[in-house]
Amino acid sequence: MSPRWTPDPDVRRGRSVVSNLHAHLVFTTKYRRGALTAPILSRCEEIMRAVCADFGAELREFNGETDHVHLLVHYPPAVPISKLVNSLKGVSARYLRQEFRIHLARYLWGGHLWSPSYFAGSCGGAPLAVVKEYIENQKRPAG
Repeated sequence: MSPRWTPDPDVRRGRSVVSNLHAHLVFTTKYRRGALTAPILSRCEEIMRAVCADFGAELREFNGETDHVHLLVHYPPAVPISKLVNSLKGVSARYLRQEFRIHLARYLWGGHLWSPSYFAGSCGGAPLAVVKEYIENQKRPAG
């Protein structure tokens, strides 16, 4: 580690990679039913933090409303987002359906909690315009 700058805790260092990957994830409940309550969201956050830790990722932010949740996840490059999402949705659905069975049965049926679709957006780092300008201004060798 060079003494010229202070280390950034967001930058992950591996044997052959340096990365800083964040994803904004949004999951909606099946049929957009308003099934989520404050206790369910609190338990959902606990479950999702544990799942992220199992993947070597970190759940930085979590919040939601009655029909969807937002997550900000800091993850290593070896983790495919689709696999992380499948585990987050699958594990949380299993535990929440077990623990809040009576409440969720009023809103959802067929054993489904989450819609099969989701939103995933990369975020963090420099804005795209800055990165584009940086790449354009590289000193390309002549010839």
